[in-house]
Amino acid sequence: MAEVTPPATAATAATAPAGQTLNLVLATAASVAGFWAWNSVATLGAFYTQNLQLTPATTGILVAMPVFVGSLGRIVVGALTDKYGGRALFTFVLLAAVVPILLVAVGGSIRSFPLVLGAGLLLGVAGTVFAVGIPFVSAWYDPSRRGFATGVFGAGMGGTALAAFLNPRLVAWIGYFPTHLLIAAVLVVMAALVWFLMKESPAWHRQSAPVLPKLIDAAKTPVTWKMCFLYAVVFGGFVSFATYLPTYLRDIYSFDPSAAGARTAGFALAAVLARPVGGVLADRFGPKPVVVVSLAGVAVLAWVVNLQPDGDVPAGLTFVAMAAALGLGTGGVFAWVGVLAPAGKVGSVSGVVSAAGGLGGYFPPLIMGATYDAASRSYSIGLLLLVVTALVALAFTVFAMRARPKATVAPA
Repeated sequence: MAEVTPPATAATAATAPAGQTLNLVLATAASVAGFWAWNSVATLGAFYTQNLQLTPATTGILVAMPVFVGSLGRIVVGALTDKYGGRALFTFVLLAAVVPILLVAVGGSIRSFPLVLGAGLLLGVAGTVFAVGIPFVSAWYDPSRRGFATGVFGAGMGGTALAAFLNPRLVAWIGYFPTHLLIAAVLVVMAALVWFLMKESPAWHRQSAPVLPKLIDAAKTPVTWKMCFLYAVVFGGFVSFATYLPTYLRDIYSFDPSAAGARTAGFALAAVLARPVGGVLADRFGPKPVVVVSLAGVAVLAWVVNLQPDGDVPAGLTFVAMAAALGLGTGGVFAWVGVLAPAGKVGSVSGVVSAAGGLGGYFPPLIMGATYDAASRSYSIGLLLLVVTALVALAFTVFAMRARPKATVAPA
């Protein structure tokens, strides 16, 4: 039976747990560092294509490798966060990403495709940072403000924008190997800040149940699979665009790596800014209308992208609008997760859902690389598949999902 939680008032706001804002900021900063490392291979796709002499299909496989492991790893990491807490898991994930980033540096320096590919696979651990943060910040906020909290934390995917903008420039300024040393140093410093400054919410309680049964239990929860599908479309769309956009802009608009990186950073930044807006709007109006608007926008804008709008302004505005639509959707979907996930299962449910989102971003780069028509310089097949997928998800949201008026309704 549903239990209605009273909306937050000035009184409840005044009794917010001490350290709430600091821990949200630390979690978001840790996410930025993790996403920066996670997208380091994708943002240098043009570098690897040239120096390792890769085909578009092979480049697609390379940039998708971190996404694959990062997605599957979220399932386990989300459940472990319920058991050991966000402070320990944030620290572990950030430090675990250091060795792979250094191996990527070595592989690229000696022009070894197998080493870069294998290290990229291991680098997926950085992408699991998202599954740590959702249960961590959710525990700090009551249900009526979880859309805001998860939206702000989700802005940590701004690490994608940081990687897209900085990495090509850093390689040009200081060199390929030093760029990766800098990223490794950022991971170490952020891990130290988390370990010494972060605290668990007073409302958090260690879950002593074994991890595997918790994952099985989460898989049996109907809301898990509904959210998985929706998040695979919106977050998967963001990840696939953010990872493959530098290659797309090179192939379609003939941009050099720095110019493509700057535009990819703008795309990611638009999604980052829209995500907390989606969470706040979901708190106020309910997640369903937010997700409906997002998916309708994605379907229309994917069709426009397929038309290859000419000129920097029309093309740029189209991609920024696409990013905003995807960002709104990611904020709306995870506000839904924070409301509907049963107490004590937020970590395991969000781990499975965020894994689905990551996997949603794994396959499109492979499809884009495999279906690219070099003769006509067209990615039409891949983009039209996105249109169809967004329309199916839109119909599913409208007809199969019940509207929740606000995020104040929480399962007992």
